[in-house]
Amino acid sequence: MTEQWIDISVPIRDGMVRWPDNPPIQIERVMSLDAGDSCNLSKISMGVHTATHMDAPLHFLPDGADFHAMPIEATVGTARIIEIQDTESIKPAELEQYAIQRGERILFKTINSTRCWTQNEFVKDFVYISREAATYLAEKQIQTVGVDYLSVGGFYKDGHDTHAALLGAHIWIIEGLDLSQVQPGTYELVCLPVKIFGSEGAPARAIVRPLA
Repeated sequence: MTEQWIDISVPIRDGMVRWPDNPPIQIERVMSLDAGDSCNLSKISMGVHTATHMDAPLHFLPDGADFHAMPIEATVGTARIIEIQDTESIKPAELEQYAIQRGERILFKTINSTRCWTQNEFVKDFVYISREAATYLAEKQIQTVGVDYLSVGGFYKDGHDTHAALLGAHIWIIEGLDLSQVQPGTYELVCLPVKIFGSEGAPARAIVRPLA
């Protein structure tokens, strides 16, 4: 492998876009060298489903696991980036051509990557994984799925059902990716959530590099 790593994470910044009912993102410098303090020190306040992050089963399943139960292999290893042409949702009919296999790590690139992350306001009609596609992926027994906006499920529909189908099938979810700088294909993926005890979600840093 000679290609460089590509950062597919969305930077966290003060006041950035978030899911409508989630806490606002606030980053504040509380100590400053310029003010005569001994160091620079910042404080951050936000929900754990901000920017690039992961969902644990506990997010939608009452007895679901948190990130202590996540095997590292779920988000470290070979992954496939699949580009979706449908501008409404990801549907089984479009997925069938890709012969998705058990245990795969799948990242979906949609128009979200170039359309949604350039907006300062939350985009409600983002491309999401339909309930039917979530069931399809669950039946395929993949281990990880990633999407390029803030939720695998839609804002208007399939929010709960899509999450429940994926998490109920023990599929680990990465949300909030920016795939605008990568092409479809096979990659080496590294994505690690912050290990927050008892949390249903966690910020994450995700990087990929092409596999020859």
